[in-house]
Amino acid sequence: MKQFFALALLCLGTMSLFGQANAIDDYFQDYVEDEQFSVIYISPRLFQMFEKIGGEKLELDDDEAAAFMDLATDLRGLRILSTDVTPEKYFNEAKSKINTKTYETLITIRERNGGNTEFLLREDDKGNLQELLFLSYGESEFTLMSFVGPLNLDKIIKLANEMDEDN
Repeated sequence: MKQFFALALLCLGTMSLFGQANAIDDYFQDYVEDEQFSVIYISPRLFQMFEKIGGEKLELDDDEAAAFMDLATDLRGLRILSTDVTPEKYFNEAKSKINTKTYETLITIRERNGGNTEFLLREDDKGNLQELLFLSYGESEFTLMSFVGPLNLDKIIKLANEMDEDN
């Protein structure tokens, strides 16, 4: 699980981010109980508790722990939906139900044999980075991830650098 979060946070570290409260609440709720989906939900409360937990209990080195705690206390939620059942159908449905026009597209990857990946960003009225939305489907899986902030690019880059130094 630590490797998954590391990958997700490294993806965040390579981008400028824009945000809103949470783009996928309704869509997520439609499938949270559907057994065809794998679901990860991390509540705002858990992110607030990270500061109290401490880096030692998370088994991170001191610099990495400090960088993780600094970033995690800003996050307000993480939601992930994934299914291997008709991935293209769910990708298209998500694109139609979530108002992606209010996002800025950061990265689009279209594969010639099918598949699509998009990183979408939103910011608040003051230009603060608030959400990264990731939509992807391929031959075998659909995945939707939403990181809700406020997100601080400097903190993300610092954590990515600390994690990179460990490898």
